[in-house]
Amino acid sequence: MMRIALCQISSTTDPRENLATVRTHVAAAAEQGARVVHFPEATQCRFGVPLAPVAEPLDGPWATEVRSIADAHDVVVVAGMFTPGSEGRVANTTLVTGAGLHLGYDKIHLFDAFGFRESDTVTPGEKPVTFEVDGTTLGLATCYDVRFPELFRALAATAPVILLGASWGAGPGKADQWDLLVRARALDATSWVLACGQADPAADHGSAPTGIGRSAVADPFGTVRARLGGEPGVLLSDVDLPLVEQARATLPVLANRRL
Repeated sequence: MMRIALCQISSTTDPRENLATVRTHVAAAAEQGARVVHFPEATQCRFGVPLAPVAEPLDGPWATEVRSIADAHDVVVVAGMFTPGSEGRVANTTLVTGAGLHLGYDKIHLFDAFGFRESDTVTPGEKPVTFEVDGTTLGLATCYDVRFPELFRALAATAPVILLGASWGAGPGKADQWDLLVRARALDATSWVLACGQADPAADHGSAPTGIGRSAVADPFGTVRARLGGEPGVLLSDVDLPLVEQARATLPVLANRRL
């Protein structure tokens, strides 16, 4: 078993304020036995404002402070931030830090859909990223990545657990799509998918994807074990790792692929 906390928050435009939120949630999650504390995409700063001014490298002050928080509580923290990209853009980065780890995953699939163009301001990542905690490999995905099953199948080659951070855009049918896609990717990968989203904000931020909540834990059979609503909250999940082996023996979709 591995206990993972999903912290569904509403980020502000102030990275220092969001850092305080991270500090509070990590302390509470660690006290309840979490080994990994997962925050959503854009934890450092919400969408809907210029991102270049807040972007920092992984060795910059924001990520360094998150590492200090993680180390102080002997946990691994996973949180969305922005790092410098190319051509004046930023990278939409998932920071993984603590327990000797300090690395980032740059979101591969950019949200150029539903009237929003993430690629105007964000440089796409180029490769999947995994990391290891206590002998278990975990994979990373970010928001729009969930619409691309090939990424999840690639991660599933080594990762029985995939952490998906999101700041999902609102709109007609979008909540249903999120729910369906999280379950579908768990089935595609026959891995656990733990999806942590930004909470539904109280204010209207225009077309920016600032979250709908609905963080969820889906097991390797696609069953949702727990889910939050739209409000901020925390999900604590004990991930049953042997269930992945059982699922892959019962439903060997990875082994049976022909294409």
